Formats: sequence, structure tokens, C-alpha cells
Amino acid sequence: MTVVDLEAGPLSARVSTKGGLVLGFWRDVGEGKTALLRQSISDDVDALGSSCYPLVPFGNRVKDNAFSFEGNDYRLKPNADWDKHYLHGEGWQADWSIINQTTASVDMSFTHSGGNTPYVYKASQRFAVDEAGLTMTLTVVNHGERAMPFGMGWHPYFPMTPRTTLLAPARKFWTEVEDWLPGEQTAIPEGLDFSSPAPLPHRWVNNGFEDWCGEALITWPERNTSLHLTADPVFKHAFVFVSDTTFDPTFKRDYFCFEPMSHLANGHNMSGLGDLKVLGSGQSLSGCIRMRASSI
Repeated sequence: MTVVDLEAGPLSARVSTKGGLVLGFWRDVGEGKTALLRQSISDDVDALGSSCYPLVPFGNRVKDNAFSFEGNDYRLKPNADWDKHYLHGEGWQADWSIINQTTASVDMSFTHSGGNTPYVYKASQRFAVDEAGLTMTLTVVNHGERAMPFGMGWHPYFPMTPRTTLLAPARKFWTEVEDWLPGEQTAIPEGLDFSSPAPLPHRWVNNGFEDWCGEALITWPERNTSLHLTADPVFKHAFVFVSDTTFDPTFKRDYFCFEPMSHLANGHNMSGLGDLKVLGSGQSLSGCIRMRASSI
């Protein structure tokens, strides 16, 4: 495991080759560091204790760990002891290798073949800090012999204060059913409509938002800080997650997740593949998100 510190102007970030994780992202304008992502408790945390982790070769879950594509049936095997599904791909559990590094950027990658999934691929991440913000780029290349449906995204944890608001317009909403799977597409319900700045609900939330506009604004009034997140068009969807003490007894309502994704959860079993992208051998999928902080 290698931990890298990045710095540019008032901004700094820390990333790790263990899981390709972000361990922290801060802004310092002379009054001490303000955390823009939830700070990990140590450098040796797993993905669930990190600030952000990658979703590759796709995010979330596939119902029954099975799908059919182009006449072939595929099975997935669970990769977490607390979930019966193959969850979020391999990136968050992989050992990444540093390819290039400067004081303000780092490139890393890993290659996967065999294991819990039929996917064979190479994934790369680039983290770059400038004086305005943090840009994260994720690329996946199909190294398998067959065409396969690929997706990607990130799972960032944002600090949540009592007055935190989220602005993230989307067109449709997905309910949640048993085993943390998506249910059905509906209109966005009251209480989860972030088309204008709104607080996070005081309850469990684990839902997909379809046709997200590609922009989100998180505001922390107590910290006089806001974060503007913009995503490339490939990230058409997003997930919002707010934990509870049933799922996590240590949860203190101090974070929430807003997860940009290129596809819908369980897209493998949807018509149109839920915006998963079919990559032939040697073809790639790539996109980036940018997080810019400012005072309010």
C-alpha cells in the first residue's frame, strides 16, 4: 500500500493504492482545514471507511447475481461477507499500482482477470488537484475476448452537518426492495426531491436517481462552505445513500453519499442495459468528475 498526498494552493487530498481510495480532501483558507469529503480514520482503512472509492467494471448489484448477454449466461460470486451479491466490482478491493506521480496528481491502475466475475479488464484512475478543486478520472478497458456491458462510477462520502443541503436535479427515481436491490421507476417522491437545495432525510435512503443532470451542489452553512460537483455526460445517473443505526450501529448522521454512476443499478437485467456500455475487446469507457469548493 502506498499513500500519496496531493496539494495545490488551498486544497489538498490524500489517496491510497489500497482500493484506489481517496482518504481525504480538504480546503484551507487560513482558518484550518475544512473536510470536503468525509475524512478516513486512518490510512489503512478499507473502502467502507474511506472518503471515496471507485465502482468498476460497474456499480451496485445484479439481481440473483446472474445475467444473460448476447446468448451467453453469466454468474457472479459474492465479494463481501455481509452481502450475498457481487457488489461494486473489484476496484474498491484491488491493489492499484502507481503509474505516474507529481506533487498535484497521481495516476494508478490495476488489471483484473478471473475471480468473482467473468469480466477481464484494466482500470485506471487519475487524481489531480488544482487551486480550484479535485478532478477524478476513471477509465476501464475490456481485455476480454467477448464484448461485455461495462459501467463505472464513484462512491464518495460527504460530511453531513445538521444544516447540510443537496441540490442534484434528476428526472426519475428508483424504489428499493429486499436485499438492497432497485424496485421500480417512479416519480421522485416528496422528501427526496433535490431539484432545489434540500436537507437529507432523517431516515434510511438507498435509491437511484435516473437522468441526473450532471451537477450537484452540497452546502454546509455552519462551515460557510459549498462544494460544486460536475460530471461528464457519461455519468447520467446517481445514487443517494443515508445510513441508519440498524445497518451501521456506529452511524452518527455525520455523512451521506452521492454517487455519480454511468448506469442504473441492475442494468444488466433491463432493456437497454440501463445505460451500461457494450465494450468489445480493446474498447474503453472513460469519464471524470470535478469537485470545486467555495465560500458562501
